Amino acid sequence: MTAAVGVAFVALLVLGVPIWLVLGISATALFALEAQPLVGLAQKVMDELNSATLLAVPYFVAAAVFMERGNVARALIGAAEAWVGSVRGGLGLVCVVSCTIFAAMCGSSVATAMAMGTILVPAMLRAGYERHFAAGIIAASGTLGILIPPSLAFVVYGVLADEAIPRLFLAGVIPGLMQAGLIAGWILFYARRKGYGRQEGLPLEEKIRRTVHALPALSVPVIVLGGLYGGLVTVTESAALSAVVAMLLSVFVYRGVAARDFLAVLAEAIRNAAAIMIIIAVALVFGHWVTETGVARRAAEFVTEQGITWWQFLIVVNVALLFLGMFLEVFSVLLLTMPVVVPMLEPLGINPVHFGVVMVMNMELALLTPPVGLNLFVIASIARAPLSEVVRGTLPFLLLQLGLLVLITYVPMLSLWLVSLFYG
Repeated sequence: MTAAVGVAFVALLVLGVPIWLVLGISATALFALEAQPLVGLAQKVMDELNSATLLAVPYFVAAAVFMERGNVARALIGAAEAWVGSVRGGLGLVCVVSCTIFAAMCGSSVATAMAMGTILVPAMLRAGYERHFAAGIIAASGTLGILIPPSLAFVVYGVLADEAIPRLFLAGVIPGLMQAGLIAGWILFYARRKGYGRQEGLPLEEKIRRTVHALPALSVPVIVLGGLYGGLVTVTESAALSAVVAMLLSVFVYRGVAARDFLAVLAEAIRNAAAIMIIIAVALVFGHWVTETGVARRAAEFVTEQGITWWQFLIVVNVALLFLGMFLEVFSVLLLTMPVVVPMLEPLGINPVHFGVVMVMNMELALLTPPVGLNLFVIASIARAPLSEVVRGTLPFLLLQLGLLVLITYVPMLSLWLVSLFYG
């Protein structure tokens, strides 16, 4: 009967049933097979959601929504343009710099791509950038939102893997900066090859004025991450702080959210958070069943008995995640695979913090791979371009990120060095 549930699980996924419903139906069927009262399932869902760490999720979602809607991106773009906009391909570099900073404020790739794309895609098109290139820059730079801390994906991974979230945040810093550097490098190379023009440089006074205007936004990652690593706040408190600061900046400083729109923006944040939380809840229940019935233990034993090494295991995981990422939404892939994969890490000697970075980098690639890559659809809508054109512009960046994934996968110290430096 359990096999029948598994077949039904796959069939529902193929039919396009939402992942939270697939996991919920599967968990309900498995509870029924064990002759457990279904009221226990409801209680289990509530027990799993009753987590202080998990409370960080809606706060980070709220911060992302307010940052996206609150003219914060415009201030960051203005400051970045003042300093790097005059080089060849400068608007592309402005995008990378702005997305890197914005990612350190909101933790969401889609919010980053949407906030930056709305402003920078039209600007790049006016400057003579090819539409596919402009779209590719935004789509690829937007993926930094879930790698550079604070990251919503790392929070979810930390909850599922029972791993310290501050360590995961630190582990994402170097890979995130390396990725930003690769994207910037390709932009400079392509802009020089195509002979894109330069923007006129701004006087020092204007550069300083724009930087001062952006200082309130630039202070957000300093306050949030500084408080976290200074031991002043927990992860949940830092997420709440991020949400409050984002609201204040959006309403009172940059005035992107009017008083009459405040409740509508808040409602959007609640809907987005609820969509993620329901997936997490049913995935945690499903993961509990996987653990309690010994499925995860048997899978781990099978891997060790077959003599599979850690590097072979990571090849299989990367290929599987890349494949799943083509057809499922980012958090769905994360929540679907974690209950089975995490128990295998310890027997193979894989550091769970390093593996978290590998997982999140795979999720970045999922945002750029058709037919379900969400960043592709966001940018196609903003640029008013066919999806095929956006995919074409994204392809070079996708290949660069794939190469970086291989490097990070097999050189763990690139993600663990800061963690070991800070925590010993």
